[in-house]
Amino acid sequence: MNQRRFLLLWCLAVAASSSAFIVHLALRGKIVDVGFRLGTGRAEQAHLREVKRVLELEATSYQTPKRVELVARTLLGMTPPPPEKVIAIKLDAPRTAPRGPVVANKEPTP
Repeated sequence: MNQRRFLLLWCLAVAASSSAFIVHLALRGKIVDVGFRLGTGRAEQAHLREVKRVLELEATSYQTPKRVELVARTLLGMTPPPPEKVIAIKLDAPRTAPRGPVVANKEPTP
């Protein structure tokens, strides 16, 4: 009876140790996987921060009139309009609405 009880306890101890070792390996593998994904995420974050910095510098450079003109002329092929295409608008003249009711013609004009 003693020998049987010892054998049962010994098998139970071996099974518990094996189970603990398997759980340890599984958790260790999960930790390595999470660490790898964390490293990849941090590298992507650093890259995106650098891209953001470059884009902010580029956006700041586009706020200067000389830069806008340079881009318009070189990249977009724009040129200043000829004088006959420019329409002058007087800003200090008051706007007037048409006086009286506006009636549409019902008959077409020839």
